[in-house]
Amino acid sequence: MSFKTRKDQILAKLFKRYPTLVQRWAKAHNFVVNANTPWAALTKELRACRVALVTTAGVHLHWQSAFDMKDKEGDPTFRQIPSNIDPNDLRITHNYYDHRDADRDINVVLPIKRLKELEAEGFIGEVSPRHFSFMGHILGRHLNTLVKQTGPEVARILKEDGADAVFLTPA
Repeated sequence: MSFKTRKDQILAKLFKRYPTLVQRWAKAHNFVVNANTPWAALTKELRACRVALVTTAGVHLHWQSAFDMKDKEGDPTFRQIPSNIDPNDLRITHNYYDHRDADRDINVVLPIKRLKELEAEGFIGEVSPRHFSFMGHILGRHLNTLVKQTGPEVARILKEDGADAVFLTPA
């Protein structure tokens, strides 16, 4: 394990244990401000909607390439995750948060099982055939790639899949 990886993991644990450290970091951090968020209202009832998940938790199938943790500006790529995946086939590659709980139960950050339960209860129409995962730590030059390329590509695929609603689950 590299020094940077270990440092990021230690910081994530410290932030979890001492929330005031997160508050101090946030005051000094230069966050991206999005003044023009695209929005589309639902045109049908949720119980008739096909629903997908998009997470920023760095989840991927164990045979997919991991997210790039060496680039300090993050990794703007995404991973497709089929709805019928065995949770044991999922991994998390993300050093910028403490994901021990999510490692024990992936539904903490990618609630596929909960979504299937909502479908079985008739609360939603159906679960989309695939879901998507990004790495939430995206900075600098990668922001443009995320906003102009990979984000719109995922939106296009979700539209192709007939997704009516998407739940974003941050990490």
